Amino acid sequence: MAAPGRSQSAGQPLSSSVLGVAIVAITGMQLMSTLDGTIVVVALPRMQADLDLSDAAKSWVITAYVLTFGGLLLLGGRVGDAIGQKRAFVSGVGLFTLASLVCGVAADPATLIVSRAVQGVGAAVAAPTGLALIATTYTPGRARNQALAVSAAMQGIGSVLGLVLGGALTVVSWRLAFLINIPIGLVIIAIAVTRVTETHRERLRLDLPGALLATAGCSAAVLFFTQGPPQGWRGPLVFAAGLATLVFLGAFLAVERAAQNPLVPAAVFDNRNRVMTFVSLFLAGGVMLTLTVMIALLVQDVLGYSALRAGISFIPFAIAFGLGTVLAARLAVLIAPRWLVIGGGALVLGAMLYGSTLTRSIPYFPNLFAPIVVGGLGIGMIAVVLPLCALTDVGPREIGPVSAVTLMVYNLGGPVVLVIIQAVQVSRTLYLGGTSGPVKNMTPAQLDALGAGYTYSLLWVAAIALLVGAAALFIGFSADQIARAQHTREAVEAGEL
Repeated sequence: MAAPGRSQSAGQPLSSSVLGVAIVAITGMQLMSTLDGTIVVVALPRMQADLDLSDAAKSWVITAYVLTFGGLLLLGGRVGDAIGQKRAFVSGVGLFTLASLVCGVAADPATLIVSRAVQGVGAAVAAPTGLALIATTYTPGRARNQALAVSAAMQGIGSVLGLVLGGALTVVSWRLAFLINIPIGLVIIAIAVTRVTETHRERLRLDLPGALLATAGCSAAVLFFTQGPPQGWRGPLVFAAGLATLVFLGAFLAVERAAQNPLVPAAVFDNRNRVMTFVSLFLAGGVMLTLTVMIALLVQDVLGYSALRAGISFIPFAIAFGLGTVLAARLAVLIAPRWLVIGGGALVLGAMLYGSTLTRSIPYFPNLFAPIVVGGLGIGMIAVVLPLCALTDVGPREIGPVSAVTLMVYNLGGPVVLVIIQAVQVSRTLYLGGTSGPVKNMTPAQLDALGAGYTYSLLWVAAIALLVGAAALFIGFSADQIARAQHTREAVEAGEL
């Protein structure tokens, strides 16, 4: 154990002030990854038109990143423990930056999708090690709390800035959505190398087979759902992808039970309330990503918004999401969490049911503005309450591992639900006489069919929101338990436990 106020690795004193360039590097990755996520969603239609992406390939541009990020997130945290947090952080940021360069110059769909997957690998290493560096750089208490607040603020700023910046950059070229990461990444690396102290390393065996099997299983599931509509659900590739999904996930469970340092400790699932929390989180992650992607594509492909206008039109969603998190954080210590999750799910359900009635001729205000705000408020409430439920009745030493599993579950739910609902959207569009691919060559009738496919998919988002609430009914934690979990997490983050 290191003495208070000292770094565990080299005896370097911890900083008692958050002011300085070190915080720029540590939290800059949060900003860059958040920017990347929102920018890419806004830029997706332009990518499809320029590279002639199929609907399946368009889906993979999003899911390739989220799958590798979510599937390798736990392994990324262990890499930092094994080789040192600073070394892992610099390596992760470097890989993310290099992959961004390849994305920005990609001339074909395969190069873009593979480099997006590599971006996810880099983020999976950099994100958890960046948070760990906060604990090893700043003293417990006020300085560490301020650093954590800056990190959280970077995510909020990135989500809003990414919408506007993504739209503005895409007007010039969608490639700038990726190339903007290069100067940011280089600055982060330079500061981290010169101003951040290396941490101690632990000799441990990484659960690489578990990480690869989890990622492969989810990737096979994505392939199954993306190829089902265009190739037929009985096609050989689709059948092979479905079989591979079962084999990989079954092997993952077997490997985890025998692993010396499993990615997902079995003890995490020893509480029924926590298991149902993870089910709700998985589905909620799917609602969040799917709603964002579907609405972004709807307003650009069907309503004819420019990328910049689409980005600006999403700002009320980001603001409503933030208000939902603040509201839920205050109510979580007064109202049983299941009712807050069900309430948030009901808001999303209502917003999506209304959204399913929209047509190509509707104005932004109030017809589109209303469901965007109501849905954002509901998702914000869910996004605060469920992670607190996952940490309820968890000891201080288990806070870190359980938080990592929570983030992994949330991130893996996004691509799996997204590809299922995109398969529904494509099938509905084709059934109504539409076509797949870029919208530039579509007739008005085909655009109507595409719009009907998108709005029909919102009914499925509503159904998933309903399942989130149904799973939450079985979360039996009380408001007092949530309050204790919130206090424990804050104490751990502040270094008091």
